[in-house]
Amino acid sequence: MSKTTQPLAYVHSRTAVLANENIDTDRIIPARFLTTTERTGLGKHCFEDWRYAADGSDNPAFVLNQPVSRGCAIIVAGHNFGCGSSREHAPWALLDYGIRAVISSEIADIFRGNALKNGLLAIVVSEPEHRWLIENPGIELRIDVAEGTIRLPDGGNIHFDLDAFARHCLLNGVDQLGFLSQQEEAISAYETRMEQAA
Repeated sequence: MSKTTQPLAYVHSRTAVLANENIDTDRIIPARFLTTTERTGLGKHCFEDWRYAADGSDNPAFVLNQPVSRGCAIIVAGHNFGCGSSREHAPWALLDYGIRAVISSEIADIFRGNALKNGLLAIVVSEPEHRWLIENPGIELRIDVAEGTIRLPDGGNIHFDLDAFARHCLLNGVDQLGFLSQQEEAISAYETRMEQAA
């Protein structure tokens, strides 16, 4: 079944920095919460073991619980974000929490694929660019999906690579199956031509 997401052309937000390296998918959404196939409702468990103390109260030391991070839709994460086991629940949890983009110097391939398929922008930048973003938390960024640019507060840009198909799906709010469904007329016309040529 095709899954549609919200079209994503721009992300304009302050950044929240999670500088830890090797943040794995079990850290993003612990395995004990993988009991659903629904994409909604997982945001409350996103980073569960960091966000909450043993008594269930908010952990004030965790950056996403701090007032400066309220409403941030962009996470700047440490190197090798999203490593570990493959689970679509990880991008689902981030999206349901309100995150629309993750920026790092390295993002695990499987996580990045799952993220882009589900409407979460996963951006890889160079080491110097990444270091600067880590060292300057809370800045306003404007990400342009079509242009592949991150606009910095001083007006400068960071350019990032994005596969053309992933860009199309993000801009149009569709996954692979949704894209194929959009090609139904062209597919039918092709099949008709093949039948006539046989």
